[in-house]
Amino acid sequence: MSNQQEPETIVFLERGTFTLDFRRPAFPHEWVEYEETAPDQVIGRLRGATIAICNKLPLREPVLSQLPRLKLIAVSATGVDNIDLAFCRARGIAVCNARGYATSSLPEHALMLMLALRRNLIAYRSDVRKGRWQSARQFCLIDHPIFDLRGSTLGVVGYGKLGQAMATLARAVGIKVLIAERRNAGSVREGRTAFADVLRLSDALSLHCPLTEETKNLIGTVEFRQMKRNAILINTARGGLVDGPALIEALQDGVIGGAGVDVLTIEPPREGNVLLDVNLPNLIVTPHNAWASQQAMRTLADQVVDNLEAFVRGEPGNLVTG
Repeated sequence: MSNQQEPETIVFLERGTFTLDFRRPAFPHEWVEYEETAPDQVIGRLRGATIAICNKLPLREPVLSQLPRLKLIAVSATGVDNIDLAFCRARGIAVCNARGYATSSLPEHALMLMLALRRNLIAYRSDVRKGRWQSARQFCLIDHPIFDLRGSTLGVVGYGKLGQAMATLARAVGIKVLIAERRNAGSVREGRTAFADVLRLSDALSLHCPLTEETKNLIGTVEFRQMKRNAILINTARGGLVDGPALIEALQDGVIGGAGVDVLTIEPPREGNVLLDVNLPNLIVTPHNAWASQQAMRTLADQVVDNLEAFVRGEPGNLVTG
């Protein structure tokens, strides 16, 4: 009787979300990868898979129920709101994610958005392109207010590894940091500030929480009206945390000062999005790439394979369910 390990069949559904190579796992396997996968292609591509690697592609019960060989879903990201975790628990499919890989990349991106908005970078770039500096009577052009970040107050909503890294970076440039307690919490933990007080006191609000039923549309019309009129909102977490139409209204009506957004409710936004239908100098939208520095991408790619190897060894790590 042979003790040889049965090869795993690994199918990477969204290889195109990475611009670098993945090392191959140190166990017997077949590796199949696709640059991208449409939802109606998932079942066919995972039919014989024992391990699936995905990123944002939805994997829910109608699909997973047709994949009897599947043992592990390795999410090449931190968020797992695209995975039907309840079904995976019931079926015994392990789900793992990647953690801590963007603790430099994402906070730096968020800080960049804050700087650009507080210093009116987009408006000044537009002025230069229009020739307004060239025709100015003085050596400088100061048509839009500029604010320092040092001495301002940042509210951090969501205090996992990314929220903690954001707070550390903010403090390093002289920003006071408030860590928000959960909305509607019965009590305020030590080191936290009540959610409503964070909205009221912050010059910038940065979101770093997962998208759940509790956090969907966490920031909407009511919350915007509790914020300072010159406050800015930064969302590098999940698009569904913010009510998009309410954000546009708040920006256009001067209820808040600006917003920097790296995420939308549906990505890519092939059918459009309200945040892409306006051209506002106080709104910056980037294409969900806050996480994607070359260093962060390498850390993430290595961690995904580490997760596969740990699972096959019988020592699974970074489990979300299993």
